[in-house]
Amino acid sequence: MPRSGWVKPVSDRRLSDLVSVGLLTRVFPADVVDAVIADAGRTEVRQRVLPARVTAYFAIGMALHSEGSYEDVFAQLTDGLSWTSGWSQSWSPPTKSAIFQARSRLGYEPIRDLFVRVARPLADENTPGSWLAGRRLVAIDGTCLDLADTPANEEFFGRPGSGRGERSAFPQARLVALAECGTHALLDAKIGKCATSEIELARELLGRLEPGMLALADRGFYSFNLWKQAVDTGADLLWRVSATLRPRHLDTLSDGSWLAHIAPSSGPGYRSVAPMTVRVIDYTIDDGRNNPQQYRLLTTIVDPEQADATDLATAYAQRWEIESIFDELKTHQRGPRAVLRSKSPELAQQEIWGHLCCHYAIRTLMRDAATHSGHDPDRISFVAALRITRRSLSHSSFSPSRP
Repeated sequence: MPRSGWVKPVSDRRLSDLVSVGLLTRVFPADVVDAVIADAGRTEVRQRVLPARVTAYFAIGMALHSEGSYEDVFAQLTDGLSWTSGWSQSWSPPTKSAIFQARSRLGYEPIRDLFVRVARPLADENTPGSWLAGRRLVAIDGTCLDLADTPANEEFFGRPGSGRGERSAFPQARLVALAECGTHALLDAKIGKCATSEIELARELLGRLEPGMLALADRGFYSFNLWKQAVDTGADLLWRVSATLRPRHLDTLSDGSWLAHIAPSSGPGYRSVAPMTVRVIDYTIDDGRNNPQQYRLLTTIVDPEQADATDLATAYAQRWEIESIFDELKTHQRGPRAVLRSKSPELAQQEIWGHLCCHYAIRTLMRDAATHSGHDPDRISFVAALRITRRSLSHSSFSPSRP
């Protein structure tokens, strides 16, 4: 609101010439937003009240204020308009219909491409919980997101079954993501229908692995072909497998782990496929139960001098960090038991990518705060950082119109 003593200057600038989004513009600079919009062919031909750049930031802003209406979210984005320029003009907020049309013109591809272009590992060499034997710890896992109950969403994404032969209350999208364990930064993701398997989406995601990473995955992801595809990226792997998997023993190592051959057990010509050498770590966790659970890990780090069995078993526990990331997204950022608001598949995907962009921005803020204070990013409250990010929307400004 205007403060006492502030004077409204005469100006013919439109509302869309100044919109405040604080932290978001630092993580996702306007020139990068413009570039992905242009690459997707979504740059507006004529001047509009809601240009594509504004709409892109709005898609991320919806994730910050997931419980607010379109009008409420836009009001948050424009809250700092007048205070950085002396209350430059009066304006009428866009209608819900105008915002919906702007979102539809933009589509989901620019928001997806924005995330893919910007998201990078955040940990440096001193970030706790981020490294093992000089390798960056990353994890792959999946989750499902409830979508608005509309015929279009159900037809595109599907609706999973539930107990007693009934159907789920909402259509669902499946999300498989790659994340940095030490900072909780999401590095890439794939979105599919609820019937699409996590392995199928993970296959599309493995291209983001690179040498110098140690990728962690749960036993649901293992297959010989997926393992080989991941190994071919140059990254090292540490995956849990079923205790019933029987690799062929080659040699027992000094730390109790052992070298073995794995090979495909089915598929065309599987008998002629050359086996791959792995290192196997078998262990249990003494948690006081009479029958402790058995764990079997496979890794490409075959030299125990680089990482012994205890180090690897301890590192595997970092895989649970990606479960915490999904909790941050689904419980705190989106809201507990909340359903994504978008009623069409195109806008549902835009909304999901907006959530991923928003989470990355918040985690960037938390990494910076942890680095400045010398703390572990895991020790900083995500909920507190989310509140700070929401407040930051009205504390800085930028021009959303292209030069």
